[in-house]
Amino acid sequence: MSTGNHRTATIAGLRALADFLEANPAVPVPRSSISITYFPDRADDAGMRAEIDRIAGLLGAEIDPGRLPYSHYRTGLDFGPVRYEALAVLAAARARHEAVTSYEDCILPDTTVNPAHAA
Repeated sequence: MSTGNHRTATIAGLRALADFLEANPAVPVPRSSISITYFPDRADDAGMRAEIDRIAGLLGAEIDPGRLPYSHYRTGLDFGPVRYEALAVLAAARARHEAVTSYEDCILPDTTVNPAHAA
């Protein structure tokens, strides 16, 4: 699907969902906020920050300073409880995540059932 077709389909899908929820008030919606997050293509940090800066300009929004210590470069715009955000996960955050998950295939949980815990 081309970028233009995907964009058109996404917008149509969001409108269809809103119309459906409005027409079916018995269908529950999340009590928490809803986010739609755009992630730029992976590039060097400067390139990804430039893309998020460009989007911040389009939104008329600032960069979220609260996420910078975690190497998440983020901007967004709220529509009530619905948020559109653009987020770049910078190299330092990706490296931390890779370090944390590097052992995950080396640890196997004990899957035997202990009768004392089976109840």
